[in-house]
Amino acid sequence: MSRQGIYLACSYTDLRKGIDGVAAMVQQRFKPDPFTNTLFLLCGRRLDCIREFCRDQDGCILLYKL
Repeated sequence: MSRQGIYLACSYTDLRKGIDGVAAMVQQRFKPDPFTNTLFLLCGRRLDCIREFCRDQDGCILLYKL
């Protein structure tokens, strides 16, 4: 399954939110439907922390990299 797009949030993002909060934030900030085959990369206050949000055939995936 190929990606339809990749979005990168270049500003501070509150990474304390769970998967529902991140889905709502992605939909509000980027405007596309967050449940398409699109990858969203979000940075926290510390620039060495990244959160990835995407959806595949089985559901949503929320990854957090320190």
